[in-house]
Amino acid sequence: MPRGGKKGHKGRGKQFSNPEEIDRQMRLQREKEESGGAEKESSESEEESSSEDESESRKRSGVEGLIEIENPNRVSQKSKKVTEVDVSAPRELSRREREEIEKQKSAERYRKLHMEGKTEQARADLARLAIIKKQREEAARKREEAQAKR
Repeated sequence: MPRGGKKGHKGRGKQFSNPEEIDRQMRLQREKEESGGAEKESSESEEESSSEDESESRKRSGVEGLIEIENPNRVSQKSKKVTEVDVSAPRELSRREREEIEKQKSAERYRKLHMEGKTEQARADLARLAIIKKQREEAARKREEAQAKR
């Protein structure tokens, strides 16, 4: 049981809006918009001579109308025109894309140095191959000597 004596309302019947009520509300809203739009058109023709900002011309509700404060952190979305967009400009890469490209370049650089034998790993591989080559030559020489004795 919840504190404060308030009880839940499980099992209470659900209330649905009937379609006639929804239609009536939609009609009222449409009529309000149309009448508001007609008033705006008449007032716009009078205000053409005086150019006001959108922020000043829109109605402000609540405390916003009383206090003139603008959020300095708010970034307004400015739409660009098609003529202003520069397609040929180089696109800035994201951090992940830059890191991926750097990784590929460094791997290619290492592979190139490895083929030339300039890396530590390449030197170790070549030394190991030289030891194996000597061992195989000695084993081949011993086999030949054993066959010559027979």
